[in-house]
Amino acid sequence: MNKIEKTVKNFLKIFNIDKSDNIYLVAFSGGFDSMCLLDCLRKICTNKIIAIHLNHNWRGEESDKEEQNCKDFCKKIGVEFYSEKLPDNTAATETEARNARYDFFEKCAKKFGSKIIFTAHNKNDNAETLIYRIAKGTGINGLQGIANQRDIYYRPLLEVQRCEIEKYCKDNNLNPNNDSSNADKIHKRNLIRSDILPLLSEINPDIAGSLNALSQSAKEEEQIVNEYIELIENKICNKNKFNTKEFLNISKPLQMRFVYNLVKPLVPQDYDRQRILTLLDFIKGNCKSKSGKICSVTTGYNLYVCEKYFELIKEKKSENISIKINKTGEYKNGRITVDIRECDGISDKTYKPFGRVVFVDLSAVDFDFELRNRKDGDIIQPFGMNGHQKLKKYLNSKKIPNHKKDELLFLAQGNEILWAVDLGLSDKIKVTTKPTHKIEVKINGN
Repeated sequence: MNKIEKTVKNFLKIFNIDKSDNIYLVAFSGGFDSMCLLDCLRKICTNKIIAIHLNHNWRGEESDKEEQNCKDFCKKIGVEFYSEKLPDNTAATETEARNARYDFFEKCAKKFGSKIIFTAHNKNDNAETLIYRIAKGTGINGLQGIANQRDIYYRPLLEVQRCEIEKYCKDNNLNPNNDSSNADKIHKRNLIRSDILPLLSEINPDIAGSLNALSQSAKEEEQIVNEYIELIENKICNKNKFNTKEFLNISKPLQMRFVYNLVKPLVPQDYDRQRILTLLDFIKGNCKSKSGKICSVTTGYNLYVCEKYFELIKEKKSENISIKINKTGEYKNGRITVDIRECDGISDKTYKPFGRVVFVDLSAVDFDFELRNRKDGDIIQPFGMNGHQKLKKYLNSKKIPNHKKDELLFLAQGNEILWAVDLGLSDKIKVTTKPTHKIEVKINGN
């Protein structure tokens, strides 16, 4: 067993994934790195191994030949092979390629029932990643480089140099693909590999080793920082909501770190310093907002800030709810159910609204209602008041966040709100002596 095989075998043991019943998926481009990894795994374990190959379809016939080479190699060593080909109109960018690959990997994990996907990132890849992140403006977190393991992804070759991998392929008579696009310097990682790393090696011949040592140091520093961060977080954060006032009392470096930690799970790549500062400025600029403000963090997620707290919120598609009610009975619209019944022999003498159930007196109003979302021009006569006010003012008095207002349901008659579900009843249908009806709203899944 040679050095690389020992490294891979030890990796499997350390991460406790060396059990024979584990199904191994190997991201297999057919290049030096992935061919070396696949060959090693086939030699050192008896697990079921499936090589998964995504043909990016960037280089036409060349891409097809590489796919065939992968298929032939797998047949030769007795490994199952599975591949897919991207459509012709897929954008030929690094970001698009990465997203497509990981979508493909996740699909394969479900298809084959595996929780282990190996990628063949090596020591040089980690060095290139660090240079790229430094150039883009990363922090200590980004200096940690590529992780040995993240979710279902495992990288056994991270401690192996590229030159060692090339030697392994030569010694074992392997014939890897040689992707011609690797020479195209329009892709920034190719520029780093072909020009920048060789220049840095004139200063330090073991530049890859030094950068990997930096990565390890960053990981150790990060562990220390995280222990301190956890102590502070317990004081200013509750259920992913940060107390705005307490947050603004800590130092700016700590503020930036908390913002970074908040958005990090949402972004596949580094959220650089300038974007963190932009979010921090947004928090400071809206820390006195009563109803709150939102700004975009990434696709599908916003940062909500008000005077009491701030948090990440997931964008929701507004439901256009409209249920016409002209008689007693049960009405359904999707996940919304409204039940309106005449009262008879109710023992509750308070008749106060509680959540999604209210007792009301409809004797003085026409039986023609609509359960719906809010609209411009809506008014309400709040419980206990003589006059009307705009619904917007009413919701603000209840301190409803702006992003929550469109999710609320209202029992309306024209532009007048008779009941703000979960919030309060209009004085117009309050019970003075005896209720005429009971109204209940049920929201499936909420």
